[in-house]
Amino acid sequence: MDKKKIVLIILFVLPITAYMFFSSAVNEFARLPIIKKDLGISSTIKSDSVNLKDKITLLTFFGHDFETTKVFAFNMKEKIYDKNHEFKDFQVVTIISPDQEQYIDQFKYEINSTSSDAKFWKFISLTDAEIKSVFNELGNKIKLSDELSSKHCFIIDKDVNLRGRLKDEDEGLKYAYDMSNIAEVNDKLNDDVKILLAEYRLELKKYKEKQKED
Repeated sequence: MDKKKIVLIILFVLPITAYMFFSSAVNEFARLPIIKKDLGISSTIKSDSVNLKDKITLLTFFGHDFETTKVFAFNMKEKIYDKNHEFKDFQVVTIISPDQEQYIDQFKYEINSTSSDAKFWKFISLTDAEIKSVFNELGNKIKLSDELSSKHCFIIDKDVNLRGRLKDEDEGLKYAYDMSNIAEVNDKLNDDVKILLAEYRLELKKYKEKQKED
């Protein structure tokens, strides 16, 4: 085979091979894995202002320890919430004990003071038993503190499924994201929220295209 034919084959085959490689990579990472399906928490975490169904939710637990846990949550607020809170159907839901309701207004004031908007950060008060029940339903090995708080954030999709990583390089099966770890918030949580939002954007785009065809 002469050199011209070899060059032509390389020029023809290489772009196709590259396209197939990157195309398969996109398909592989287009969806954030479901860790646990059909979480039975919708009826407990529901009020006039809070609903998990048809929402993309970052779920956090302040319990009886609002003032301490909010410090961790502000890492997530700065890296994730500020960039995504205007995305349709995105919300942060924080579970607290009734004795912590006095801190909500100040927390929202602090968020609004940073050129953000606190209206998509929602709070719901639950009894101790309800908090434990919701946390246990998430089915992870992480434990609540004695104050029924957690430094971890959970990603819940519109169908109330728990999303995370099946093959995390550090943990293997990853249920939640450590808000006290800025690197983890900035990298893993940020990346996974992007993936989930992109997933729904793609679904919406396909739906609109189908509507046009019909």
